[in-house]
Amino acid sequence: MNVITALRRPAAVAVLAAATLLPLAACSTTEDTSATEIPTPPAATTPAAESTALPTIEPTDEPADVRLDERFEDLESAYDARLGVYVLDTGSGQDITYRADERFAYASTFKILLCAVVLDQHSFDDLEELITFSADDLQAHSPITSERVETGMTIRELCDAATRYGDNTAVNLLLDVLGGPSGLGEALKAAGDDVISVDRYAPELSEATPGDTRDTSTPRALATTLRLFALEDALPEDKRELLTEWMVGNLTGEDLIRAGIPDDWTVGDRTGAAHYGTRNCIAIVWPPDRDPILIALLTSRDTEDAERQDELIVEATEAIVDALT
Repeated sequence: MNVITALRRPAAVAVLAAATLLPLAACSTTEDTSATEIPTPPAATTPAAESTALPTIEPTDEPADVRLDERFEDLESAYDARLGVYVLDTGSGQDITYRADERFAYASTFKILLCAVVLDQHSFDDLEELITFSADDLQAHSPITSERVETGMTIRELCDAATRYGDNTAVNLLLDVLGGPSGLGEALKAAGDDVISVDRYAPELSEATPGDTRDTSTPRALATTLRLFALEDALPEDKRELLTEWMVGNLTGEDLIRAGIPDDWTVGDRTGAAHYGTRNCIAIVWPPDRDPILIALLTSRDTEDAERQDELIVEATEAIVDALT
């Protein structure tokens, strides 16, 4: 592997006009929700502001390539896992790849792409439409929607719940808004992603059976599509800002990429977990006075009930930071 180069089931949902945006109720989840005040990403994240360009980074010599490749191999051996890596420094064009084009179950990482497509297909007024649902629609890990059965939630609130809390019922309701998994898949393909396979609702999409290509993508494709929506012009600036706000405000990622990033770097991420030891995280990180860096880390193991390895993500992140600084 060559490392571092330069470069419905439709739920019964009803759409009603919402008079006001109802605030999400605070709650605890099975994941870490101890985040503090959401930082504001640096101005370089939007095309409207001038970014601080870095000098071009020349390709690293072969021994450094081999050392980083071996570091990822050692991590796979230490954690008895498969690791996929794709990193792109958008300022220099430098990338890091390791199994970057192999398929992994994407698990909940796709939720940020789901909400990016929702933003693309809906005006801000549309986002205030109310979606109603019943207790029968609730899925496991639905910390926000489980408290809002009687009131319903706006599309915007559902995106907040899906991206920041990983709420699975919110995800299924949003998939229905788009016409089901196939609707999302078609929208992503139209945006340029011909790799991702979007096939099922939660919780089935988290089966992650080895060899099953349903609900899978690659590290490179996930990061590239995220870049299109969050950093480039697939969305207008105001919608990019909202998507970034959801990512930076994510409450499930404290033990993953965020744990391996220097304290003065801003992080926006979306995590994922599934069977077969699947533990994933895709992120955009903003180092001080530098352009953003895209990171996609996907992992899997060989047995269905294998333990997920958060520390594998952390150590891979630390190796990436070492290579880029």
